[in-house]
Amino acid sequence: MTKPVVDTIAAIATPPGKGGVGVIRLSGPNSLEIGEQLAGKNLQVRKAHYAHFNDASNEVIDTGLVLYFAGPNSFTGEDVVEIQGHGGPVIQDLLLKEVIRLGARQARAGEFSERAFLNDKIDLAQAEAIADVIDSATEQAAKGAMRSLQGEFSNKVNDLLKELIYLRMYVEAAIDFPDEEIDFLADEKIRKSIEALQLSLANTIKQAGQGAILRNGLRLVIAGKPNAGKSSLLNALAGHDAAIVTDVAGTTRDIVRETIDIDGLPVHIIDTAGLRDSDDTVEKIGIERARKAIDEADHVLHIIDANDSSELTANINNDKTSLVFNKVDLNNDVNQQGIKVSALTGLGLAELRNHIKDVAGYAQNTETVFTARRRHLSALAKARDAVERGLEQLKTYNAGELLADELLQAQDSLNEITGEFSADDLLGEIFSGFCIGK
Repeated sequence: MTKPVVDTIAAIATPPGKGGVGVIRLSGPNSLEIGEQLAGKNLQVRKAHYAHFNDASNEVIDTGLVLYFAGPNSFTGEDVVEIQGHGGPVIQDLLLKEVIRLGARQARAGEFSERAFLNDKIDLAQAEAIADVIDSATEQAAKGAMRSLQGEFSNKVNDLLKELIYLRMYVEAAIDFPDEEIDFLADEKIRKSIEALQLSLANTIKQAGQGAILRNGLRLVIAGKPNAGKSSLLNALAGHDAAIVTDVAGTTRDIVRETIDIDGLPVHIIDTAGLRDSDDTVEKIGIERARKAIDEADHVLHIIDANDSSELTANINNDKTSLVFNKVDLNNDVNQQGIKVSALTGLGLAELRNHIKDVAGYAQNTETVFTARRRHLSALAKARDAVERGLEQLKTYNAGELLADELLQAQDSLNEITGEFSADDLLGEIFSGFCIGK
């Protein structure tokens, strides 16, 4: 990616709303000059300065602390100034307007992290992990994102790249010196090295897959007829009253969303309107939204009232759907295969939670898991496929040139993860999803 002309950017780095402290962050060549003008004093590196922040008419906007971090020893690799004032939104807006008047411009979403990446302070996987730390829905997801931010995922990718580069050197040496008495391509060393690389790739893909589950969670829809106990089951899984529950059929008329933590797995539960024929305009809209949510779900829990004889013959041949028989505290004579629960008494909820983890493919032991994204999994899969094709070229045809080409493709795929090789439009898409001020 071509480095842009560097100017000075500024943004509010703390979340919207009221708080004890609000932070304005600046980065770029004029950060120190702007910070000193606002504070009315010279700033020393890595020292907190108490100051009054005045506007153009010398009226005090706020008071607080100013810190100066000289590049390249800063988050972005540029001169950075952080202004810590009171956390009221009006005060923060006034301070931001003032630093913009003094020569900064409003930062784009993710522009601070983008500059850190462009200045080689972090790689692309670490930059993405910053957003993942902020967006973490569970403690395990936050820990996984922090491992990625600290470079664990990047280190694994770089180790794979070292193996690939070594292999390429060995293969290309064999191609460049065909008259040597030893046939390097027939040497078992290459085949064994490729197989070792395949094993390393498989282990990394497995860990990254768990990391993607931690990051994305499971989109789980609760569906079924009215009064099957869908909302009661949602409340039982959430541990609080997330949805309104009454004896009136059709109480839930719109989508109810709740994110819960099942042993570290983020589960995004969607409770839907009861599926039935209805002439009620509002309920019909809710049912249409329910069907749309079912189509978009990762998995569906089809809730059946264990006391409804017309439902006990339900036969759903769908890997995406699980049958859950609710209210078994009133009727435990259900013989059909499925999960039997009582949202009222809690019977069977532990089994249901384990089932949800199973359908997500979640392994609870996540001590060494780092977060990953779908694009990372895609890049790892492309690298794996290229290595497999290369091994086939070696075994079947002893084709060194084709093997070398496949290894190069695998290397390019892995480089996409850390940003060593990435298209500008991909980087723009990644950083545009960040928070303003990060």
